[in-house]
Amino acid sequence: MLSPRIALACLLALGTIPSALAQDTQRLRTDKVEVIVETLARNLENPWGLAFLPDNRMLVTERPGRLRIIDADGALSEPIQGLPKIAARGQGGLLDVALDPNFAQSRLVYLSFAEDRGEGRSGTSVARARLNQDGTALEETQVIFRQEPAHTGNNHWGSRLVFDRDGNLFVTLGDRFDLRDQAQNPANHLGKIVHIKPDGGAAPGNPFLNRENARPEIWSLGHRNLQSAALHPTTGELWTVEHGARGGDELNIPQKGRNYGWPVISYGVDYSGAKIGEGTKKDGLEQPVFYWDPSIAPSGMAFYTGNQFPAWRGSILVGALAGKLVSRLETDGNRVTGEERMLQQLGERIRDVRQGPDGFVYLLTDSRSGRILRMKPAT
Repeated sequence: MLSPRIALACLLALGTIPSALAQDTQRLRTDKVEVIVETLARNLENPWGLAFLPDNRMLVTERPGRLRIIDADGALSEPIQGLPKIAARGQGGLLDVALDPNFAQSRLVYLSFAEDRGEGRSGTSVARARLNQDGTALEETQVIFRQEPAHTGNNHWGSRLVFDRDGNLFVTLGDRFDLRDQAQNPANHLGKIVHIKPDGGAAPGNPFLNRENARPEIWSLGHRNLQSAALHPTTGELWTVEHGARGGDELNIPQKGRNYGWPVISYGVDYSGAKIGEGTKKDGLEQPVFYWDPSIAPSGMAFYTGNQFPAWRGSILVGALAGKLVSRLETDGNRVTGEERMLQQLGERIRDVRQGPDGFVYLLTDSRSGRILRMKPAT
């Protein structure tokens, strides 16, 4: 007698399973492997960021301002108490979540979010707090970084959180859309990647520490709206993906003190169709490692290093919102050698991509009834 799981896979392959159940588990073909995509959890409102706890449960943010724990069987906790005050408007709200590298002992959690600064202005901020032992509340919550200046607009907040190997924190920050020219100005945090200590303040070795009229937290500048970031598993370097306008989404390896061009150079055009800046290249400004044109609207990324999908090892998995897919980039050193576009059949906006401790791939879908999806090999 077939097990329920095998029977379900057979029905999916034959196309005879009821459509409602097919939405929970789908068998899909990719270039390299056949995968099962299953719904682990649902009824999350615009989930944005995901982090795995040491016991394999997950912390998940919802953009309207809720943080929850998701059990291994997909059960959602009640919203965790003690979050900072969050400005949930436009593209802003509660955004990314990251665990302190020493979380097992410290229980420290880091959150990026849109913070109300008064008089209609807001900005991307980072808070640190201690998750209590029963996982119901954050304690000792404090804001350790604030993007300056604040702004009245509702778009382009960034923001991903990535710890480096020394325990310092990279924070990616958007240009706030209306202020895009300020991405070239080192006197502010707009359109920048910042590098801070775990308790706030500029990290040692930052490129603008001793420069007048420059923010000491800045790592790199000339960015548009970075919603993807991850450390390379071998080199430990930060890799990022940022939104272009109409075309020109970029994959970069941001080096300290370097300028990545926005909005002076871009491979995209403005939403009106007008040319942006001075073209695609200029001396002193960095070129992307890879770019998408037309845009896929990237969000979330992970380097795949697990054993469940051996054919994907060394690949970068990038979620796409407008593209409604996962882009798998094959790499050779610092070069992208190929791209496979996966999971278009789902028709879902993919907000975040993470490799789980079990080697499976976990995805967040961006909608008012968002889901956590788990990708497994079909075999």
